[in-house]
Amino acid sequence: MNVILRMLVDGDTGSTSDWDDRWNHIKKFLERSGPFMHPDFEPSTESLQFMLETCKILVIGAGGLGCELLKNLALSGFRNIHVVDMDTIDVSNLNRQFLFRAKDVGRPKADVAADFINSQFHIIVCGLDSIVARRWMNGMLEHILNLSLLVYEDGVLDPSSIIPLIDGGTEGFKGNARVIFPGMTACIDCTLELYPPQINFPMCTIASMPRLPEHCIEYVRILLWPKEMPFGDDVSLDGDDPEHIQWVYQKSLERAAEFSITGVTYRLTQGVVKRIIPAVASTNAAIAAACATEVFKIASSAYLPLNNYMVFNDVDGLYTYTFEAERKENCSACSQVPSDLHFSPSSKLQEVLDYLTESTSVQMKSPAITTTMDGKNKTLYLQVINLPFKLGLADGQELAVADVTTPQTVLFKLCFTS
Repeated sequence: MNVILRMLVDGDTGSTSDWDDRWNHIKKFLERSGPFMHPDFEPSTESLQFMLETCKILVIGAGGLGCELLKNLALSGFRNIHVVDMDTIDVSNLNRQFLFRAKDVGRPKADVAADFINSQFHIIVCGLDSIVARRWMNGMLEHILNLSLLVYEDGVLDPSSIIPLIDGGTEGFKGNARVIFPGMTACIDCTLELYPPQINFPMCTIASMPRLPEHCIEYVRILLWPKEMPFGDDVSLDGDDPEHIQWVYQKSLERAAEFSITGVTYRLTQGVVKRIIPAVASTNAAIAAACATEVFKIASSAYLPLNNYMVFNDVDGLYTYTFEAERKENCSACSQVPSDLHFSPSSKLQEVLDYLTESTSVQMKSPAITTTMDGKNKTLYLQVINLPFKLGLADGQELAVADVTTPQTVLFKLCFTS
């Protein structure tokens, strides 16, 4: 759902009037000098007015982290906040949910997306619990800006043409916050190795030798549901449907009892089915505060922004560390340069597929590969059980790969090794 929040006060008048001294806490940062201010910033009343009246923020994700973000942004003086809640939006239709409308049918997607972002938002903030959705948004923003919005003067990028992306993430007692300036700093995909691949249990363990309650739940989710189809043919398992979760829970209990495994609960069942990431309120609050602070610094230009990645850990005590993530020259999302794939001439397509899905620097989900041969487009069908045949391609050939983790086709260049 796409929602626009506006700070409404003084009853139901629908106005945005202020009471006396309401923004005094903000004025202390913007209307007087301080030792940590940006060296080029001149204190004035204009920055506050921009934040109150002009600056438009897009917040993606209104869950645990997103709610903290919205509260912080509203109390920091931002009145025009657009919220996109991702909870019921599948990544495959993410673009149609908030970038495109019915009136845009027939128009080029890139043009519509560029118009939407350029006309409405000064800063984008992500508070997502999905790496796939985070990568999708990063890819869309990088593509739009590189295609339509970034302005270069004598080969130098004009900072005023950039729409900053501030990304926060939490998992249990750990979290991170980062500031991304598309075209200038490292994007999400530049540092993909920092996000560990999703844990998947071996199929042989799930089917034959379960040892954990999660193994039993995965058995029901992956093998039993498609076999029995308890709610009718072609009805997919819905993690938000209590009846679906209850069925999986009961079948998982039966599976667990068969192998003398304990620990299967309804909550664990829902967590495994929905891939729920554990959340801790204090971690969400700390990361949301860091992200909101970066929005404030960028919107006001009063302070230097984070450069550019901060990690947070309060498992044992409290620990934070900041470092500058480096931009990859061959990043598939922001470099516009095909990444090299190194394989021997005798390699098989299955090896390429395994690399695209298992490599920490790529982490695709269900890639589909095409290439051009003799001037014609050729599709390489990867979504089959066995791919024993050889590549049959030439050294230096480009492969176009489509996947749910990115809104755009990713280019790779095949490089044969001796």
